[in-house]
Amino acid sequence: MTDLTRNVDDIRAEYLALTRRKRSYDTIILVLFIAIMVAGFHTADDRNAGGFWSGLHRLLDFPAEVIGEASQKLAEFPAHFMHFLPALSETLNIAGAATLLGAIIGIVLSLLATRGLALWPRAIPVVRRIMDIMRAIPEIVIALILIFVLGGGPVPAMVAIAFHTSGALGKLFSEVNENAALGPVEGLQSTGATWVQRMALGVFPQVAPNYLSYALLRFEINIRASAILGFVGAGGIGYELKNAMSWGTGKYDEAGAIFVLLFVTIVIVDQASSALRDRLTHGNRKLEATL
Repeated sequence: MTDLTRNVDDIRAEYLALTRRKRSYDTIILVLFIAIMVAGFHTADDRNAGGFWSGLHRLLDFPAEVIGEASQKLAEFPAHFMHFLPALSETLNIAGAATLLGAIIGIVLSLLATRGLALWPRAIPVVRRIMDIMRAIPEIVIALILIFVLGGGPVPAMVAIAFHTSGALGKLFSEVNENAALGPVEGLQSTGATWVQRMALGVFPQVAPNYLSYALLRFEINIRASAILGFVGAGGIGYELKNAMSWGTGKYDEAGAIFVLLFVTIVIVDQASSALRDRLTHGNRKLEATL
């Protein structure tokens, strides 16, 4: 009993020591994080054209000006909505095409980057680094380069968003692939099935609901991204919003109408895709429970 008590006391003491050490590390990391944030804020504030604190009282001036002018011209909003619907449709088309293309490329990259499924196992680290690079480059940088080469329009925005989406979805899809059962794949391989056949028949039926769920989530993000890229001349409703805001006073009612139209669209898409993702996820869980 004495030895047992001593062992329990040793375990308790070791656990308490580990807990104190972890708390010390957490405190050090938190202090470093706060120091970096404060230093970064001061650096950015010094390099800014105006001081943050000196201009803080004017933070709401522009929104108040836009809302004030828009509220005086609410009767013109329906006409503005109809006028900007084609631009909104272009934004949705950019996001949809980019999501579809990015998802297709992401599926291929994810399969090539998953252990046990990759066609060339030695190339897994290379494919993963490629996806890292694709995720690391912001869409706006790619769009600016393509606009310089191809000119303004929806094509540079679509390619830029699809490039980033491929890396992002490829990473998410590869994590889904790692949870797929390898039994069906090995069974198909024993019958002489090709790599494409093994992936299509042995992997896709397991991961398709999660693939679609992540793709819908990415579609929501891409709508916002396509609207933002409009500010650099990539077309869509973001381009119309930039023009309305650039004109300043007298066009703020158009800017307000675009804000409302974009906000309502994003909310509708978010709610619809969230409901569909929830249905897919829970439906998949129910199917797994029955099996």
